[in-house]
Amino acid sequence: MENVRLIVGLGNPGAKYARTRHNVGFQLVERLAERWRASWTVEKKFQSAVARVERNGLVIFLCRPQTFMNASGEAVGPLAAYYRVPLSQVMVAVDDADLPMGEIRLRERGSSGGHHGLESIEQHVGTRDFARLRIGIGRTADGRREITDFVLAPFSATETVLVDRVLAAAVLQVECWLDAGIGKAMSQFNGVVKDSG
Repeated sequence: MENVRLIVGLGNPGAKYARTRHNVGFQLVERLAERWRASWTVEKKFQSAVARVERNGLVIFLCRPQTFMNASGEAVGPLAAYYRVPLSQVMVAVDDADLPMGEIRLRERGSSGGHHGLESIEQHVGTRDFARLRIGIGRTADGRREITDFVLAPFSATETVLVDRVLAAAVLQVECWLDAGIGKAMSQFNGVVKDSG
C-alpha cells in the first residue's frame, strides 16, 4: 500500500540490554513513538512490540523485534508482508561500529556490513533494497574486530550526552524521509551530528 511505512529499530529485548550500544535502534523508535504519542503493544504473531500512528496522511508502524538481534528477520519479514508494506517504504535503524560515534548515515539500500540483524532481515525478505539508518557507536580504542562485549555494554556518561544529540537528529532525519523522501533526508542529515547548543 502506498501510504504505509514501517520503521524498525533493532536491538535485544530485556532490561539488561536496554541502554547498551547495540540497542540504539530500539532507542530511536522509542523516541519516535513518544514524539508521535503512539503506544506500544506486543504482537505475538510478529514477535514484536509494535506502535501504529497516522501522520500527514501516512500510516506508520514502528517495530521493536523481540527475537534478539540475530533473528530480527523472523519478526520483520512477516510484519512487512502482513501490512503489505513495500520494501522501498521500510527503514531499519541499527547501531554501526564502523561509523564513529556522533555520526549517522542513511542509505537507500546496501550490504549488511556484517551486522547480523540486517543479515537476518535480508535473508527473510530476500533483498537488500530497503533503507537502513546507521547510527555510529564507534569501536573499542584498540580497534579489535571482536567487539561483542563492547556493543553489549552501556554507554558511558559522556557518550550518553552525545547519543542523546545523535538520536534527536536521527528523529528529524526519519521525519524528513517520511515528509520529503530519502534523497533530501540523506543530503540534509548524513554525517557528523552538529551540536545544536
